This record gives sequence, C-alpha cells and structure tokens, in this order.
Amino acid sequence: MPPHIRPISEELQIKAKDYLNEVPERIEADLEALKTWIDQQPHLNPRTDDQFLIAFLRGCKYSLERTKAKLDRFYTLRTKYPELFNITNVDDPKLRRLIMCNINRPIVYLPKLFNGVRLGIFRLGVVPADQYNIYEVMQVGQVMQEITLIEDDYAIINGVIVIMDMSGATASHLFQMTPGLAKKMTAFSEEALPMRPKAQHFINTITGFETVFNMFKPMMSKKQQGRLFVHSKIDSLLEQVPLEYLPKEYGGQNGSLEESIAEWSTKFDAYREYFKENAKYGTDEKLRPGKPIDFDTIFGTEGSFRKLNVD
Repeated sequence: MPPHIRPISEELQIKAKDYLNEVPERIEADLEALKTWIDQQPHLNPRTDDQFLIAFLRGCKYSLERTKAKLDRFYTLRTKYPELFNITNVDDPKLRRLIMCNINRPIVYLPKLFNGVRLGIFRLGVVPADQYNIYEVMQVGQVMQEITLIEDDYAIINGVIVIMDMSGATASHLFQMTPGLAKKMTAFSEEALPMRPKAQHFINTITGFETVFNMFKPMMSKKQQGRLFVHSKIDSLLEQVPLEYLPKEYGGQNGSLEESIAEWSTKFDAYREYFKENAKYGTDEKLRPGKPIDFDTIFGTEGSFRKLNVD
C-alpha cells in the first residue's frame, strides 16, 4: 500500500535526497520498518499515520535507530509533562486568549520563505507578565510547532529560523524562565522534536537577558550553540536575514503580523479535534521493556545536567 504523504516539489525532493538521505522509492519500506518497531513496543502508543511518521524519519535523516529514540522521547516527555508538551484543548480559556489576542500573539510563523527556510517571530514582551506565565506562552508555541510538524514540509526538510524580539519584555518575564523549565524545553527541542532549527536570533535584548541566555546555552549541543546569535541592533540581524523577509511592522515585505496571526487562528480552529485526540497517545512506563529513560538525570534533578546531542 503506497504511503499516504503529501507530494513535495522537485526542488524540495532534491533537498530531501541530498541532505536527509531520502530515497522516494524506499519511503514505503522505511515507514513499514518504523511501524513494525512501534507494534513491538508495549509502552508506546503514538500516532502512526504516514505524514506524522515521515516527519520523524526526515528529522533523523532516515536513521531508523535515531527515529525510534526521538519518537519514544517525544511521547515520553509529553506524558511526563503534559502541561507543557501535550496540549489537548485549544479552547482552554487562557490559551484561547493568547491565541486570539490579535496583534499581541507572542509567536507567529511568516508566509514567505527565506532560502526555503521557514521564519518565525517570538515576541515575549507583548504578553502581560502579570496575566500569563511562561508555561502558557510556551503552550501556544507547542501547538504551532505541532501543526508545523504535520503540514509544513519546508520547515521539516529545510528548517526553521526563529527571531526572538525582546522589545517590551521585563525582568518579570525573564524571572519566569527557571533552570528547570529551561532544561525541559532544551531536552524536548533537541531530543524529541523532529524540527530542523537553523538559527535563533535575539534582538532588542534587555537587562538581565545575558543571565538567562548563559543559563540556556550550556544545555545545548555545540552545534546548536553555534546557531545562536545576539544582535544589539537590528542592522546586524539584517546581514543574515534581509529586511524583505521580515513582516511590514519591521519595515519588511513578508506580510503583516496581523495577517499571519489571523491565518494561524484559523489553523487552531481547524486542528481542534486533532489536539483532542492527543489525549489518547503517550507512553506507559510500567510496560516499558528494559531500563526506563532517566529524564531526571537528564534534567539535572539528580547529579549534573548532561549536554544534549543533536545532529
């Protein structure tokens, strides 16, 4: 039975072959091998539709062993920390207010690609720190990441660049980013999520940012550390991401934040049932064969935090 995945453009297929080791004629067999392994895991109950699973294969450059590990950790972390990683109700009142707060939505992806790479903007400062905590803000990001995982072939194959604009952020925003949360977010991003982070740019940084930045950075792999860029002025950002690829609110030509937010609000509605179904999937550690994943050690609650590895 042929795999049920979206066809991709010839240009994107070349990228998938050259950089991700994708062989179109072998996709069906690769998916079947992964599903066979899933069937043999009594503790693991993941989504198994082809479009979902191919994102993990592509994110792991078709290494079956790495794909197994990433898929397992994806659901293990979601089961262990559902309040952060496994959102099942996009109609939750607080989440909905963040989703629907129009121009003040903190996270948005932009329509126009930059060299085939998806661009995202994260504006923490637009969220009132006395009304929302950082967990609630991150939940919006988790919903957007999962939708992107399902439907954005460019983000999966070519990657994502995130611009973190600190304008309007305060010490109250920064104090909410605890070492424990930082470790969870870093572990999920590097060890569980099959996205391709190409770069993260920080602009308009505020007093206290360096402390938080220096807390995050050592937790990342050396490769990911090399993809972090701090810009004292937007001019240095524009040397890497030309102005035309930024939204019009920044003087660019990549749509407007308001338009992008409206489009994503529609997506949240369209995926309402999908996220409800997330409650069915996860892991049962009592049924896990062999030694359990020791995430407490990874997070540093016992002993020192170990550096994460990402390809």
